[in-house]
Amino acid sequence: MNLLKFFFDFTLSLFLISFLAAPFLFLCIVIKLDSPGPIIYWSDRVGINNIIFKMPKLRTMKVGTEVVATHLIRDPSKSLTKIGSFLRSYSLDEIPQLFSVIKGDMSLVGPRPALFNQYDLISQRERKQVNQLKPGITGWAQVNGRDELSISTKVQYDEEYLKRASMSFDIYIISLTIIRAIRKDGISH
Repeated sequence: MNLLKFFFDFTLSLFLISFLAAPFLFLCIVIKLDSPGPIIYWSDRVGINNIIFKMPKLRTMKVGTEVVATHLIRDPSKSLTKIGSFLRSYSLDEIPQLFSVIKGDMSLVGPRPALFNQYDLISQRERKQVNQLKPGITGWAQVNGRDELSISTKVQYDEEYLKRASMSFDIYIISLTIIRAIRKDGISH
């Protein structure tokens, strides 16, 4: 499955990058006009086998916001840029991660990469061997609750994905992701 998954990820990512080029450029201009700072935010994330990599996202937070999981920020709405909430609502801030898939740091489907300082999530994933999976833009936990899930529940979904991983399961998760993104399910910030 690894070679097939790589080919699927690479091909679909190239297609999506081409298809989304114009809207992506438009969003970059809006972000630049919206608030001072870079268009792309580079986040230190935990990849396969706990190797740290730089994950790109369209910037949704004001420059200087604390680097922690969004749910740990006291008042995330005060840290969001004007366009930030919209970008997050429809997961548009994740578009640059398609380049991480092309580069090989990420997959389209897998456990969402933890922040470098989410030690509890990292250690629980390591105990369940989920850290052996390439992180994904979307995943089984994301389509089953996303921001609403506790860390232990996320890890349970990640472990289930590890056991059930297949191309058909990935396609199912991608389909659910599109539906949930359109409906803005499971997004709290």
